Amino acid sequence: MNFQPLGKRILVKRLEETNTTASGIIIPDNAKEKPLKGEVIAVSKELDNIKSGDQVVFAKYGGTEIKLDNNEYLVLNIDDILGILN
Repeated sequence: MNFQPLGKRILVKRLEETNTTASGIIIPDNAKEKPLKGEVIAVSKELDNIKSGDQVVFAKYGGTEIKLDNNEYLVLNIDDILGILN
């Protein structure tokens, strides 16, 4: 895969959430919300404060879902990024 975001955008792969609650109850896939955290895969050349490999938190309804090499990704505007996880 070779994808270079344009403008002030990044390519993110969602990080999967756990399937059980703290008390051990298993949550079925159809009852889970999509995670709001992801790993940065690619960054546009216009951005210098975020890099590939960073883990970010993003807005619930932000981004455009795309499929590359049978993997699902999000293309997010920098305004949809709420913060970087350390």
